Amino acid sequence: MINFEEELKKFHPSLEVEEAEEAIYNQDLTDMADVLVGMIKDMKEE
Repeated sequence: MINFEEELKKFHPSLEVEEAEEAIYNQDLTDMADVLVGMIKDMKEE
């Protein structure tokens, strides 16, 4: 039978997951509000 306490002691998170999480959170993503603001700005300039 699996001893979950022992398995949890052995657990170490993958560095790849941590690196991916950091990259995702630090990325500046454009959302729909940003797109609409840009379109309105472009329309006003014309």
